[in-house]
Amino acid sequence: MDRATKESFISDLRDRISKAPAVYLTDFTGLDVKEMTELRRSIKASGAEYLVVKNRLAKLAFADTGLPDISESLEGPTGMVFGYQDAVAPAKALSDFAKDHDKKPVFKLGIMDNEILLPEQVHAIAKLPLRDVLYSMLAGVLEAPMAALASALDAKIQETAGLIDALIEEREKTG
Repeated sequence: MDRATKESFISDLRDRISKAPAVYLTDFTGLDVKEMTELRRSIKASGAEYLVVKNRLAKLAFADTGLPDISESLEGPTGMVFGYQDAVAPAKALSDFAKDHDKKPVFKLGIMDNEILLPEQVHAIAKLPLRDVLYSMLAGVLEAPMAALASALDAKIQETAGLIDALIEEREKTG
């Protein structure tokens, strides 16, 4: 790779890092080409991107981002996952893939909101429900009190209608 290509790659990598709210570093040792292709597809389906990087170039890209120093984690084979839309979906995709492929790839660390996440924390994120599921759960929680209020108001309207009917019947009998 010539100097101009390296500088272009570093600039592109720096842009990806700055655009992604969640970045996960993985060690993909032991995965063959077919499995790597499958991994990339599952990551892409989660709305993220998987990129194999040279550690030296990744260190240069991270140097000017203002993120914490992660150079100690940039050893051995390194794959980076850029979660552009969601932090949970790519972590879940990686975790699910690893379950089916002898626990590979392995999380090295994660970066979210300028904080370093340990592998255990990334696994905890992977166990969270997806964004759409959380939105539907929130909608259900917000809808429940409104439904209860509507039901209570409907019951009072029915009760009032019953009392009016009873009053009309009573007046017809006496009248």
